[in-house]
Amino acid sequence: MALVVLSVVEQRLDAVRAVLSGAKVTEVAASLGVSRQSVHTWIGRYLAHGPRKRPRDSYHRWQRPGPMQLWQIDIVGGVMIADTRTGELREAKVVTGVDDHSRYCVICQVAERATGRMVCLALAAALARYGVPEEILTDNGKQFTDRFGKGGEVLFDKICRKNGITHRLTAPASPTTTGKIERFHLTLRRDLLDDHHYFTSVGAAQAALDAWVGEYNADRPHQALDGKVPVTPAERFAAQPAAQRELIDLWLPPPLTPASAEDSAPPEDTAAAPARWLA
Repeated sequence: MALVVLSVVEQRLDAVRAVLSGAKVTEVAASLGVSRQSVHTWIGRYLAHGPRKRPRDSYHRWQRPGPMQLWQIDIVGGVMIADTRTGELREAKVVTGVDDHSRYCVICQVAERATGRMVCLALAAALARYGVPEEILTDNGKQFTDRFGKGGEVLFDKICRKNGITHRLTAPASPTTTGKIERFHLTLRRDLLDDHHYFTSVGAAQAALDAWVGEYNADRPHQALDGKVPVTPAERFAAQPAAQRELIDLWLPPPLTPASAEDSAPPEDTAAAPARWLA
């Protein structure tokens, strides 16, 4: 499938709609790398109708109408690992992914280094667990695309293409279109990472994130889903039906093939437990 790059205009519209839906102007401005005044200017233009403004409840939140239509995938830091012998601290990364419609976390994988292979391992695990989404939205990181390199096809692109997934890219230096995953990162840092000085191992960090994701998905209502009735991401999310998965085999390169069907089955009490893979 061809890459789809969202225009600056589309991203500005997404930023405005995010603010109108309850996001803070400061957070939206920071994610886009612009001033708060710029965001206020866009909002003013968007709302302007002569001397009159449209009521806030006349705007609709930008999101896909159903689950498994679009995933937002990104990488975040802030996981500090301490060497128990020397006390030296090193920062690990987390490959993250949320379903656009439900805000359900489909990926939350700790990695010593966020290499292209580690990102693809995390994606492969999610595809085997939940099925294949219609689209995936990422930034222009080299793990996701070679758009600003030699223009070739990285492994992430190839996995998307082989499985019929449209890979959408944000415009350069404009991450606001991936606002849902950025909001997820904010919640993850605030709830877990900022107050946790360090973990003793990658495994310990993964276990803590798995527990947190399980609560985030199943036990915590998300205001963005419904401002009036408490709704959790798990109540809005549904994996691809097994009958549909059986129609077309999931394509993964040999090094990323699940070791067994059992390894790719969703755990009962957590949404992002790591699967084992053949090297």
